[in-house]
Amino acid sequence: MNPILIAAGVSLLMSLLSLTGLFFFKVRKNILKRELLTLVGLATGALLGDAFLHLIPESMKIIESEKTGLMIIIGIMIFFVLEKILKWRHCHNVECDQKSHLGEMSIAADSIHNLIDGLIITGSFGVSVPTGIATSLAVMLHEIPQEIGDLAILIHSGLSLKKASLMNLSSALFSLIGVAMVWIIGNKVNINGELMGLTAGGFIYLAASDLIPELHRHQSQIRETIWQLITVIFGIGIMYFLV
Repeated sequence: MNPILIAAGVSLLMSLLSLTGLFFFKVRKNILKRELLTLVGLATGALLGDAFLHLIPESMKIIESEKTGLMIIIGIMIFFVLEKILKWRHCHNVECDQKSHLGEMSIAADSIHNLIDGLIITGSFGVSVPTGIATSLAVMLHEIPQEIGDLAILIHSGLSLKKASLMNLSSALFSLIGVAMVWIIGNKVNINGELMGLTAGGFIYLAASDLIPELHRHQSQIRETIWQLITVIFGIGIMYFLV
């Protein structure tokens, strides 16, 4: 069977993992009130862990370390400009909600990440079917906790559970664009290293400039601070054990 078709089918199935968070929230009906910030902390750790433990090392294997560093800086600057544009669009006075842009920032970063997943999955199936299956399993294990955290970020930004789930699914479908890119350009042009660096920069910016300040805004006791730290470390730990 054509590896492109296999990769497309796998990517479509992987996109449905974005609905994992919907199931999680449905089962735990009180999570929106009691445990939302726990998932924001988990997402913070997952983004940082993914950037520093997965994306950056893999990028350096493909391109020079200096170029990876440059891509990270460019990624940070891209998301800095993107956030400025979103804040300007949402906030035309000093009384606006400063977190209203957070969901769109998360969707932008995750869309690029899912695009890379599509590129990586398709490229691995181009090597061999067993390699493609192994890569797909690794991506799947990586995506499940991240999708729950992504949905938490969208809900925290003010979206309803239904709308947040649909936006998360639309972001996940960007993996199919990655498949299409490999199909169009073939294996002659390899931009995985550059895309990984750009995504790492976006994830670092999102975690450091948006999610961590959100955690700071909601701490009132030392016990809550310690719990937030634990959730961030746990998110990093998940990414570490998936290396």
